[in-house]
Parts: sequence; structure tokens; C-alpha cells
Amino acid sequence: MSELAPGNTPLTEEEKRGLLLPVQTRDDLNRAEQDNILLAQRWVIGSRRRPRAVTRETWLVSLHKRMYEEVWAWAGRYRDTEKNIGVLPWEVRVYMRDLEADADAWLANTSPTRYGNDELAIRFGYRLVCIHPFPNGNGRWSRLASDALILALGGYPFTWGGASLLTEHDALRGDYIAALQTADFDGDLRPLMTFARRA
Repeated sequence: MSELAPGNTPLTEEEKRGLLLPVQTRDDLNRAEQDNILLAQRWVIGSRRRPRAVTRETWLVSLHKRMYEEVWAWAGRYRDTEKNIGVLPWEVRVYMRDLEADADAWLANTSPTRYGNDELAIRFGYRLVCIHPFPNGNGRWSRLASDALILALGGYPFTWGGASLLTEHDALRGDYIAALQTADFDGDLRPLMTFARRA
């Protein structure tokens, strides 16, 4: 009996909970999500906003909804279960509001250390992924939020290591995870900033 390729692995009943489409495998799910995400990316790129607008909790929730609303019933809704990463579910709103306040200080140049635009956008996205507010899609959502912020600051979207979706377990995703772990353990965002601009 041959083994299924990782992407062809059937989704479990738990993994299907909340799905709006008749998706059966991991590959099918990734394709459906990517189609929806591309629409959200076009929306972000096509409608530049002020930096403070894209750091607002309400805008960030609406971004997640736009990214996944055609695939998941829970798109744009905070999780109510614990995960192996992220804050406790009842802490999500507090952490999101704290980040909004921190972003206001960074943007107003009142923080003790003024970050450059790339670092500010990466730091913002990194904090979002650490909070991990949604049941799924937090990594892709936080990266698109970083892109929205760098665009609002007058910069160019990040490449995030090239063309990969960073959803499969390959060397590129390994580099991304390693950069996140360096930020987690050492507080050093430089590897993540390098990865974000890598072609």
C-alpha cells in the first residue's frame, strides 16, 4: 500500500469543522484558502491606508475575515480554545488592544526606541502571530498585516522568502520557523527581517 503525499492527506472531521466548501484533502484546503487570500491581497494592495488604520483591531479582524470568509465559517472570529502557541483565548482582546497602543506609540515616535519602517512592520506582524488570535490562518494573516503596514508607511510589500505559501513543511518554511524561534527565544528580529525581504 502506498503512502499518501502530505498534501493529499484527508482532513479529519475536526479539521473540517467550520468549512464552507466540500474540501477533502490538505492540498484542496490550501488551494481554496489561497484563492480567497489572493482576493484579500488585492484589496490590501489596491487600497492604501494610513498606518494607524491598519494597526486597529477592527481592521485586523476584517482582514482575517476577507482572507478566509469563503472557506471558513469562523473567519474573522477570535478563537475560544487553547492552542499550543499564542495567548489564552480570554486574553486575546487584551493583547490585541495592547498591541494597538504600542503601534500608536511606535508610529508617533514616542517609544524609547524608534524603529525603521521595515522593523516596525515586522515587529507588528510578529506580535500578531504571537497572540495567535484566530483558530487558524494566523501566520498568513500576520504576514499580510505586515505588508499592509509597510505599504501604509510608503514601502514595498515583503517577499517572505519568495513565492512559497509557507504552508507546507519544506526548507523555506523551516527558515521562517527558525526566524520566528530566534525572535521568541532571543528577542532578535533580524533573521525574520532578512527572511521577509529575501527574494
